[in-house]
Amino acid sequence: MVTGGRGTVVAMAAWSTLNAAGVTLFLLLVLLRVSQAQTFFFPFRQPETCGHNQYFDISALSCVACGPNQRQDARGTVCVCLPGFQMISNNGGPDIICKKCPENMKGVTGDGWNCISCPGGLTAEGKCHCPTGHILVERDVNGTLLSQATCKLCEESENSFTIANALGNRCVQCEPTFINTSRSCVCSEPNILTGGLCFSSTGNFPPRMISAARYGDLGMSFTSEWFAEYLQSSAAACWVYANLTSCQALGNMCVMNMNSYDSTTFDACRLFQFIFENTAGLGTVHSVSFWRQNLPWLFYGDQLGLAPQVLSTTPLPTNFSFKGENQNTKLKFVAASYDVRGNFLKWQTLEGGVLQLCPDTETRLNAAYSFGTTYQQNCEIPISKILTDFPMPTFYDVYLEYTDENQHQYIWAVPVLNLNLQHNKIFVNQDSSSGKWLLTRRMFLVDALSGRENDLGSQPRLIRVATQISLSIRLVPNTKNGNIYPPLITIAYSDIDIKDPNSQSVKVSFSVTYEMDQGEAHVQTDIALGVLGGLAVLLSLLKTAGWKRRIGSPMIDLQTVMKFLVYYAGDLANVFFIITVGTGLYWLIFFKAQKSVSVLLPMPAQEERFVTYVGCAFALKALQFLHKLISQITIDIFFIDWERPKGKVLKAVEGEGGVRSATVPVSIWRTYFVANEWNEIQTVRKINPLFQVLTVLFLLEVVGFKNLALMDSSSSLSRSPPSYIAPYSRILRYAVSTALWLVIGIIQIVFFAVFYERFIEDKIRQFVDLCCMSNISVFLLSHRCFGYYIHGRSVHGHADTNMEEMNMNLKREAENLCSQRGLIPNTDGQTFQIAISSQMRQQYDRIHETLTRKNGPARLLSSSGSTFEQSIKAYHTMNKFLGSFIDHVHKEMDYFIKDKLLLERILGMEFMEPMEKSIFYNDESYSFSSVLYYGNEATLLIYDLMFFCVVDLACQNFILASFLTFLQQEGQ
Repeated sequence: MVTGGRGTVVAMAAWSTLNAAGVTLFLLLVLLRVSQAQTFFFPFRQPETCGHNQYFDISALSCVACGPNQRQDARGTVCVCLPGFQMISNNGGPDIICKKCPENMKGVTGDGWNCISCPGGLTAEGKCHCPTGHILVERDVNGTLLSQATCKLCEESENSFTIANALGNRCVQCEPTFINTSRSCVCSEPNILTGGLCFSSTGNFPPRMISAARYGDLGMSFTSEWFAEYLQSSAAACWVYANLTSCQALGNMCVMNMNSYDSTTFDACRLFQFIFENTAGLGTVHSVSFWRQNLPWLFYGDQLGLAPQVLSTTPLPTNFSFKGENQNTKLKFVAASYDVRGNFLKWQTLEGGVLQLCPDTETRLNAAYSFGTTYQQNCEIPISKILTDFPMPTFYDVYLEYTDENQHQYIWAVPVLNLNLQHNKIFVNQDSSSGKWLLTRRMFLVDALSGRENDLGSQPRLIRVATQISLSIRLVPNTKNGNIYPPLITIAYSDIDIKDPNSQSVKVSFSVTYEMDQGEAHVQTDIALGVLGGLAVLLSLLKTAGWKRRIGSPMIDLQTVMKFLVYYAGDLANVFFIITVGTGLYWLIFFKAQKSVSVLLPMPAQEERFVTYVGCAFALKALQFLHKLISQITIDIFFIDWERPKGKVLKAVEGEGGVRSATVPVSIWRTYFVANEWNEIQTVRKINPLFQVLTVLFLLEVVGFKNLALMDSSSSLSRSPPSYIAPYSRILRYAVSTALWLVIGIIQIVFFAVFYERFIEDKIRQFVDLCCMSNISVFLLSHRCFGYYIHGRSVHGHADTNMEEMNMNLKREAENLCSQRGLIPNTDGQTFQIAISSQMRQQYDRIHETLTRKNGPARLLSSSGSTFEQSIKAYHTMNKFLGSFIDHVHKEMDYFIKDKLLLERILGMEFMEPMEKSIFYNDESYSFSSVLYYGNEATLLIYDLMFFCVVDLACQNFILASFLTFLQQEGQ
């Protein structure tokens, strides 16, 4: 039994354990199911949607019912007791306890905690009510609650001059203007009450004040509630009492009206001007004649020609430098800020985006004030955000802080050019002549106040936004120490009619530009263009004279003029190219490498002349390239076959049924092969175009040379991602591109000439060797009476042989067991420039004419074999004639060989005219390549470069420029 009992106990324990495990598992499954079933969304509620007896729970973000005898407070986030109920408990939580006041004490104290008897009646909130001019007293001096509230009349007699405050719980002294004007707390007629101030009607400040806010962009003008409320009082307080904040407030209203002045109406600016003119006896501030004592400095004066004097007469007494021990690249702008009521807020630096409406990181915002960095910022901002961020305008007087030689700190006033300013209804600041400008001082970013009608708490009908702010800094001419003239802030406002703030937006921009007088640079460029252009004319005349001699025509005709213009186009393209490259490198080197600032980059508008020069260089170079291409495809070239037949063979006679002996025909395949090789070398270049494009693109985009083209003072090849990236200068992009392109091209050419042609492959010399091995000479006429000759006559007599004999011939030539290859015996000269006589040319034309002459319609010629037979006959005739000419067979058309003079080589023309005999000039430089791409590498290199730069200047994209350049290279 004991044993059995123990087993039962064990079994029951095991069963209990299993039940517990099962329950646990079941609970886990339930929790898992619940967690899977829960949702994360709920109804959207706002405080104003809650009912009168509900409050908005800021924790649960929903409407919750108030307790008994309670209602929603003004904000809607807590509950308060109903009128006639006092608070019993309120711990700051959602629950309060209210208790009804007894019948004899139906009023509730101001704090809501006690009940009190109110002899003067109750307000809608259940508080005690007092008549006007009285204050409510609920407690004794020591804080003891009175059984009955009392209303005390404030003493308005001359001894006290007190009146109830706005809350009705204290007696305060009357506004001083009331006391000064009426010797009481009441502003009775004939005195004037305006803006909470009292003024005597006998004052001499102007009547008929205009409270209109003008919106020139929209052509609208309406009464502004702010102006109607405070313009007259501010003007009067400023004029009568010299109240500082009132004068500032009046100035602010003038600035809100765009500093516009109209002599026929007394608006804010006319009132300010009236006070300015009639307070001359007060003196000036800091010896500035435009800054009257007690008044803000709004204008620089309306004299014609004053603006250029302010902007370009006196340099700032401070220096800026990019590098070195005295490095100074920070523009320390500070601003005195005021609120709309004229209260001074604080001095603040402009860093952190004070004047920049577009949001960005602090690093990028502050980059605007790094000297030498051209800055551009653009964005689009919703009107709803502007209304939220700028409910009231803030006004700024901007100064530039600097330190003199004695380390004393000073500030320099920065003038403002308001493009919306109207002087007697004329937008004078939009004139191109700075002599007509009217400079101002104070500015704001957003005005959402003056556009409010009837109610200052309502949404504005119109707002005014500073959509374009530009800070321009001008370098003093010929400075070596980085001196600048006072900066100028140019600002343009846009007037926006508010209809749906959530759907409306406005585009704004902020920029900082640097400029210097480009007059001297333009003069130097014009001088260089004139001198080099004159040299180009002389060079083109020499080329034309050489061309005339080479075509054997002494007459000056239309063809001669056209040829001169084509030559001049190519030379003038080189002139423009030299000038633009020199100009670009000058700005790149002197701007990026300077220590003390002496030059600043041209502005985009000042770059137009440079871009025009680049366009001219490309257009003229394209014309030169086209001329070269046409010349290359219109040359006369004949391959002279020196091979002779080897014996005779028996040949069947067609139609006769017999045979006869005939010479063994010479194979045409050697001529075809040499002609094919000639076609191959026509586009051989000294550079690899694909390598050229890819290397330049790699250096620009990957290595980072494109960063040298940024309009900032940094010469680093890399930029950190968080930093501001300045816009590109087109001149610097051109300079960097041309420098890299030319360096890579020259390196390729040097490598090609020094290493590749010597140790790997020289296709031009290989072609000459091929001609000799093939027993083929090349007779080439690039002009009517001028051309080139490649002597390819085999020293072995024949080349149409087997491999064994060919190897034997090469071995004999290597061991000098045969004569040399040159045209002249015992010489190696195989290439010549030739100037043929007119008689020789005439004979050549007679034979060549049979190849092009057509005696009948093309349809008939093509249907017969006469044309083909005629061509074969002409070919053999020409081959025989040129071969005999080379062998001096025709004494009446003979030639002699000589060396060119050094001056002839330099000028590229021949002084001696071939009269009776043709002239063969020794040519060891293989100048026949001048009719190939190989001999025109400079033209092709510059043309590709100009194509690349023109595309880049047009689209500001090196990758696209590289791709299009490669495509056009492939199409050449």
